[in-house]
Amino acid sequence: MVTGASRGIGAAVARLAGRHGYRVCVNYLSSDEAAAAVVDDITAAGGEALAVPADTGRGADVERLFATVDERLGPVTALVNNAGVLFGQCRVDEVDEDRLRELLATNVTGYFLCARQAVLRMSTRYGGAGGAIVNVSSVAARLGSPGEYVDYAASKGAVDTLTVGLSREVAAEGIRVNAVRPGFVHTDIHARGGDPDRVERIAPTLPMRRGGTPEEVAEAVLWLLSPRSSYVTGTFVDLAGGR
Repeated sequence: MVTGASRGIGAAVARLAGRHGYRVCVNYLSSDEAAAAVVDDITAAGGEALAVPADTGRGADVERLFATVDERLGPVTALVNNAGVLFGQCRVDEVDEDRLRELLATNVTGYFLCARQAVLRMSTRYGGAGGAIVNVSSVAARLGSPGEYVDYAASKGAVDTLTVGLSREVAAEGIRVNAVRPGFVHTDIHARGGDPDRVERIAPTLPMRRGGTPEEVAEAVLWLLSPRSSYVTGTFVDLAGGR
């Protein structure tokens, strides 16, 4: 299951997972056409995929999402917590309560709710056969994003803490939990934050002198999901051009 998989990093992860032989749940919030296009790409390449709309910040939606996958694809064995929101650039003294509530519901509460449902299916404690969870955090959790998105950075800091805590909680139950921390990646999230040219503007200041691609992030995610990283848990892979 890949949450927020109709575009950007989530779509790239879903497509690559399909090529790696996973039966893929493409979760999305409202972009029916975009989600259907991802499913079509996976099936055209010989894979199996299902698009399921759900607001991961709402418990009832998450329960329905996982129940649908149970019925149509089988219990989830790999979860990529990716759904996230970003609002316009501002300072902390300009942030209001409504913005914080919506951002944290998706970027933090949603990760917890999906992780809970995944653990209930994967954990040997509940009769599961194990599995892997990859949380999509952000290099912003380390950098703080001053003058831009401190609230977003703080939400990703919470994702980092969830990753460490949950990894240690379920390591003996057959579940590995890791995270990727992308930064300066070419996706439309920057446009939604009011700065569509942000990657191009910052790229010359990065050690690698370029932005990243969703496909590069997807490669790291699929490695963390796979048996090739079987002794890796509670770990972060930064994909930020050296920043």
